[in-house]
Amino acid sequence: METKLPMANECGFDGYDAASLMSETARLRRIITKRGTLEILIPLCCTTEPVRYKHFRNTIKGISSKTLASRLKELEKGGVLERKAYGEIPPRVEYRLTPKGQELVSSVINLLQWMRKWSGAKAS
Repeated sequence: METKLPMANECGFDGYDAASLMSETARLRRIITKRGTLEILIPLCCTTEPVRYKHFRNTIKGISSKTLASRLKELEKGGVLERKAYGEIPPRVEYRLTPKGQELVSSVINLLQWMRKWSGAKAS
């Protein structure tokens, strides 16, 4: 027997319904829950200066160089990061947040603030 969650046709967000919000959750999860993604975004939100690949490599532990490079490419392709390569030896590559990326990081910070606020609270 299939059990369905009771859903109202309307929710508290204008222009959305519960079914469309649930389907969009999958898209959001593909963007921010891949290993290393948040660890890439947080250093970028805390500076106005570009961040070099080398900095990510030295500060993000538990993620391979291959995975790091893959995440950076995905975030660049998604318009979250801007990549600038310099024709130098040794090669120098820098990343910075795009306006789209800044908005995403702002949302992540809001979630972190929510977590801090409620992390000591007991569930009702």
